[in-house]
Amino acid sequence: MDDADPDAQVMLKVAAGDRQAFAWLFDRYHASVARFAFRFVGNRARAEELTQDIFVKLYRNARAYQPTARFKTFLFRVATHHCLNEVRRGEYRAPHMPAHGLGGDDPDVVELEGPQGDRPDTALEGRELEQVVGAALADMSARERAAFTMCRFEGMAYRDIAEALEASESAVKSLIHRATLAVARRLEGPQAGTMPARSRA
Repeated sequence: MDDADPDAQVMLKVAAGDRQAFAWLFDRYHASVARFAFRFVGNRARAEELTQDIFVKLYRNARAYQPTARFKTFLFRVATHHCLNEVRRGEYRAPHMPAHGLGGDDPDVVELEGPQGDRPDTALEGRELEQVVGAALADMSARERAAFTMCRFEGMAYRDIAEALEASESAVKSLIHRATLAVARRLEGPQAGTMPARSRA
């Protein structure tokens, strides 16, 4: 475990029965988990249900928590398992959704975050890019979508994504490479393949 990970220490307090510590972790990570779930199911209500389920599972199994990895990695491993199970059930299929969950009047799109104070033309370009990335996400395999989302939107390192997916780092790099190519193909422009990553291992 990374001894400098304060969230893991908070989770240990949850394991000891501290409900305020759990509330703190919920507030800190709720939006990230909700965005992650939304990219799997593309439905606001179901994404919120999945998010609640994930945190309930986290709380109920808190006593068994072992800080062998960063807390965020552990949380996203739980979230990934839960979302992959949802996809395997086949009830929901991710539609073409904006990458950041901005949906305007669409009731099935999560309003989680968005650009603040952008010029109208910049905002439009950003929105078009979100639509393109969202369409690419919908066409990816569930594991590619999970790896790409954790890398590009959550800023997680390859080694942490590998732990969350219970895969090797080379497998994660392959998943992200294929996902990035899928996005680049959607972009179909000279800028294809140059989308900046928030984090690399």
